Amino acid sequence: MSQQTAKTLNQVKAQAFADRMLDTLNKAAAALMISVGHRTELFDTLADLPPTTSERIANAAGLNERYVREWLGAMVTAGIVDYDPAGETYFLPREHAAFLTRAASPNNLAATSQFIPVLASVENEIVKSFRKGGGVPYTSYPRFHEVMAEESSQTVVSGLTDAILPLVPGLIEDLREGIDVMDVGCGRGRALILMAGTFPKSRFTGYDFSEEAIAEAGAEAARQGLDNVRFEAQDVARIDEPARYDLITAFDAIHDQAAPRKVLKAIARALRPDGVFLMQDIYASSHVHKNIDHPLGTFTYTVSCLHCMTVSLALGGEGLGAAWGEEKALELLAEAGFSQVEVKRLTHDIMNNYYIAGRN
Repeated sequence: MSQQTAKTLNQVKAQAFADRMLDTLNKAAAALMISVGHRTELFDTLADLPPTTSERIANAAGLNERYVREWLGAMVTAGIVDYDPAGETYFLPREHAAFLTRAASPNNLAATSQFIPVLASVENEIVKSFRKGGGVPYTSYPRFHEVMAEESSQTVVSGLTDAILPLVPGLIEDLREGIDVMDVGCGRGRALILMAGTFPKSRFTGYDFSEEAIAEAGAEAARQGLDNVRFEAQDVARIDEPARYDLITAFDAIHDQAAPRKVLKAIARALRPDGVFLMQDIYASSHVHKNIDHPLGTFTYTVSCLHCMTVSLALGGEGLGAAWGEEKALELLAEAGFSQVEVKRLTHDIMNNYYIAGRN
C-alpha cells in the first residue's frame, strides 16, 4: 500500500474489514471440512463417543488416523469440536451435534455444507462464463443430484405431510380420497414417492430434465412396490396435458428452468379448473438491497451464480437465479394465468416461500 493511499484510508474501518476477510477465509475453510465430516460420518461417530483420542475416533469411524487428526485440528480451531490438551482428547458437544449429525435431520447443516465443494468444483467453468457468457451445464455437477436429494429430504420430505401439504385447505383429505398429482422438476422423486406411499388412492407423475435423477426415482419407487407413481425424463416446458391434474407441485425448481414462463404456462394449462399449484421457492426479494439482512443472502446468491442461474443460461435460458424473489415470482405467476396466489411461510423454514396458486 502506498503512503498516499494509507493517508486517505480510514484505518479503523480498513482493519475491521481485513479482520472480517480473515474470518471469512476461516469460515469458508470450515464449511469444506464440515462437508468432509458429513461424508465420512465423523460427526455421527463423534456424537456417540465420550472425550476420545484421534486414534480411537479413527478406529471407530474406520478411517485413516492421520487424516482424522488433521480434520479434528480444523474442527477444534473452528470451535466445533472441544479439545482437552491434558488427555489429547476430542469431544463433540451435544449442542453442536444437534446441527451436524444425520440423527439431527432435518436440522443437519453439515449436509447443507456439501453444496460448497460441489459448487466450487465448477469454478473454472464459471470463470469462463464470466468472460464469454453462456453457462455451465447440468453434466458438470456429478454430485449435485445426490446432494440435492439429501437436502430435499430435510427441507421438503421431512415436513411434507405435516406442514407443507396442509398449507392448502382440504388437500390432505383430497389426497386420501384420490386425485391426480404432477411434480415438476422432481429430481430423484423423494417427495413424490413419500406422497405415493402415504396416499395410495391418488395417482402421481414426476417429470425432470435429468435422466439420471429419473432413473434413480423409478428404481426407488420399484423397490418400494409403488404402482401409483410414474417418472419420466422430459423438458417440463413442453408438457402438453390440458386439464389433467388436480394438484401440481414444484419444490425449489421453477427458478432453475431455462424457460420458466413457458413452464408456468404449461402448469396452468395442465391444471383442472379447480386445481391447485403449490410452488416452493426461495424466500428472497427481487431487489438486492432488500436482501442485505437475509439470513442466507450471500449463500443464496452464491448457489445461484454457481448453479441455478448458470444451468439455465447454459440452455440459452432466462437465467432467473435463486434470488429471483417474491416480486418476480408473483409477476410470472400472474403472467401465466394464475389469478389467485397466496404466499405462505413456515416458522421452521427460513429458506423458502410457499405459493398457493389457482386460476379461478
